[in-house]
Amino acid sequence: MLRIYNSLARNKQDFVPLNPGKVRMYVCGITVYDYCHLGHARMMLAFDVVQRWLRASGLQLTYVRNITDIEDKIIKRAAENKEAIGELTARFIRAMDEDMEALGVEKPDQEPRATQFVPQMLEMISRLEKNGLAYKAASGDVNFAVRKFPGYGKLSGKSLDDLRAGERVDVDAAKQDPLDFVLWKHSKPDDPKWPSPWGEGRPGWHIECSAMGCSLLGEHFDIHGGGQDLQFPHHENEIAQSEGANGKKFVNYWMHNGFVRVDNTKMSKSLGNFFTIRDILKLYDPEVVRFFIVRAHYRSALNYSDAHLDDAKVGLARLYTALKGFSGPAQVDWDEPHARRFKLAMDDDFNTAEAVAELHSLANAAFHEDNKAASQLKALGAILGLLQRDPQVFLQGGPGDGLTEAAIQGRIDERLSARKEKNYAEADKIRKDLEAAGVILEDGPKGTTWRRS
Repeated sequence: MLRIYNSLARNKQDFVPLNPGKVRMYVCGITVYDYCHLGHARMMLAFDVVQRWLRASGLQLTYVRNITDIEDKIIKRAAENKEAIGELTARFIRAMDEDMEALGVEKPDQEPRATQFVPQMLEMISRLEKNGLAYKAASGDVNFAVRKFPGYGKLSGKSLDDLRAGERVDVDAAKQDPLDFVLWKHSKPDDPKWPSPWGEGRPGWHIECSAMGCSLLGEHFDIHGGGQDLQFPHHENEIAQSEGANGKKFVNYWMHNGFVRVDNTKMSKSLGNFFTIRDILKLYDPEVVRFFIVRAHYRSALNYSDAHLDDAKVGLARLYTALKGFSGPAQVDWDEPHARRFKLAMDDDFNTAEAVAELHSLANAAFHEDNKAASQLKALGAILGLLQRDPQVFLQGGPGDGLTEAAIQGRIDERLSARKEKNYAEADKIRKDLEAAGVILEDGPKGTTWRRS
């Protein structure tokens, strides 16, 4: 049985869908005001693997991942650029789609945008007001009254007094309590605005996901996911809003992926160790980046460094090398020992670290011309979004110190001629020259092939 670490319960639990055989999952997507960074890639890939495994397990999944296209950062960036908000968000949605396609992240079943759900947000805020959990402040904002919701703090595991003592909350004299958060912001002169019972304004960030999730998946659904940084206050506030408005449990299983660190330091723009996906893809093949992220368990901290990316490149190249010459159908035999262990790993809270270890074990067998092992390797790799390219194409990809394929082949032909003339010193020099340029030659029964080192 699949077991999932539930952030709300703080332990692994057997996964029992609300409706047998069917799963509804919502994941907080990206706020589109800039290019996606490595932290976004980590989150998107973590839940891409989750949705792939749920489907591979025979479950009927409805996967919703939102786009936040109205928020303070978006408004600020558009003003700085002297650009219309719609133009800014459209541009970065296109960029996001390009980045995710490069990394092999599959599209969700539904990808709602916050601006499409303002009526549903207004309706939810009205219910909260009716239930005594929302009030209009003197500032014109509509706020959620945190102390009137008994379960507040259950996801973060903090009491109201602990939260009050922290420095995460803004001090606003118009609030009844400093912990209260905004549901509807009164409009400023140049802000985008919608009409509402409380005057023109725009939604607060937290209400957006509650409205989209409940509208598309129902008031009570199976899985809600996102980055660890969203656990408080965003997801805590989602629970308060949704359960306060609907009077029922919101989500059964909460999942959060771990942080990204750079050389063991938290990734941050202020520290200058911040990398966009586009920065990284200039240096590394997208599948290498995917492999680097997927081979770590989604809840663990992910430490980014060039050395770790280089190691991932070597590991992925080894798996592809094991598939060279394989041309049969890729089929999973779940009774085979490696596949059984792969399944046990994935059913243990999506343990991709152990699952990838089984891929390496299968590669060992495939190196000994075990065709079934190669078939299993490719089929199981597909579940993780890996190993679906022609091995030679992958192995010959990369910069190779500026050498084109034609230039490399020319040097291989020169080496072959030298060997025919028994000029082994020249043949050996050509091999070493190519190796110094990042090209490895491999002699076999069918001739010489090559790959990037």
